[in-house]
Amino acid sequence: MVQASASPRSKKAERPVAHRWRWRRVLLWLFGIGVLSVGLVYWAVHRYEWAGPLVANSLRSVVGVDNVAKLEDLVYAVEDRVNRLTRKNEKPQAHWQVPVSAPAPLPPPSAAPSAAADAPRAAPFTLKDPGPWPKAWAAPGDGKWVAMVDPRRPTEPTYMLKTLLHPDAGRSWAEVFVVAIDLRRVRLYAVAGTREPAADSPEGEKYQRTALIPTEHDEELLAAFNGGFMTEHGGYGMQVDGVTLVKPKPNACTIVVYNDDSLRIGPWKELEDTAAQVRWLRQAPECMWHADKLHPGLVGGKGLKWGATLDGDTVIRRSAIGLNAARDVLFVSITNHSTARVLADGMHHVGAVDVAQLDVNWSYPKFVTFEAPSGSTERNAIALAEGFEYSPDEYIRKKQRRDFFYLMRKDTGLTPPAGFAAPKD
Repeated sequence: MVQASASPRSKKAERPVAHRWRWRRVLLWLFGIGVLSVGLVYWAVHRYEWAGPLVANSLRSVVGVDNVAKLEDLVYAVEDRVNRLTRKNEKPQAHWQVPVSAPAPLPPPSAAPSAAADAPRAAPFTLKDPGPWPKAWAAPGDGKWVAMVDPRRPTEPTYMLKTLLHPDAGRSWAEVFVVAIDLRRVRLYAVAGTREPAADSPEGEKYQRTALIPTEHDEELLAAFNGGFMTEHGGYGMQVDGVTLVKPKPNACTIVVYNDDSLRIGPWKELEDTAAQVRWLRQAPECMWHADKLHPGLVGGKGLKWGATLDGDTVIRRSAIGLNAARDVLFVSITNHSTARVLADGMHHVGAVDVAQLDVNWSYPKFVTFEAPSGSTERNAIALAEGFEYSPDEYIRKKQRRDFFYLMRKDTGLTPPAGFAAPKD
């Protein structure tokens, strides 16, 4: 008995079904490739310091600044949701050992003649511990100042202190790192990057950008940290070496160092009448805190932005600079997984009454000191804590695309470089 073959009509019916399955497989493959690509990009951005800027800048040139901002907000929101689901039982973690007792008294200074020995010795740099914040949610040592000893000069009075806060009981991994700097004995410098801030004037375009810490400052160098936003993200001003790279904006929060080494942070419209005495300035978004008052935009979730194109409520890595009321202590903060309000309140908790937010996002905020590996005389950059993006050549051998700040001892008879020296009478 011969079996009848399938009719032409049944074959025609099978073709659309097979065609649909082929397209579904193609779409599934495309979806899988897309998910894998996003995962690889996310991994690279969080592993290599160059990956974040490369991806963000490439996307901005293709789809535009606003669309990239929306994508970043979405990615950070998803990351935060995943963290809150998978890390909800984690406890806050300490990042360094906090001494249980006060350090031993320093030995008397050497009798050898030097500019430093002849100068009057400043009182030891100490600050009252701010305590944990909040008190019920902290790692061991939170809110206690720890001396940052320069390994080259372990017997010298410290120039810097550090502390850590865990500000969010709902996010144990949220961290506010703060460094306090003794401005009586430390000088703050600003350096323009090779690309940023992009100049908005002919004189700014002609300015020769070294984008490195001068080698002659190696001996007195203490630390360095990131600068502010790109020019396209707010047009915030910068003046350095007597050259205005970007014109200051009246309401922008402005970090100003004067010819007498004094430092101010406040809206430029309040400082503009002192322009003749300015050694250098760099601007940021509107001051988070000014004259010990919180910016209204940070009250009640009004959504004013402190993240370039990102919203102030976005949970990301942020950085800030601040001053105490006496203007003799500089505070620098780097955070993990924080909103603008958390950063602002963390800085205020440790004693800052004027606070300017600096750069944000995963790759940019960083604070490094400089140490020589065992058996070497060449120093490398060392991050304040693990998990921050940096390279050993950061700021000293590797030219920086974006502006930055660095800190130097000034109680050693050091002569400032050209452009920073106070005018002579």
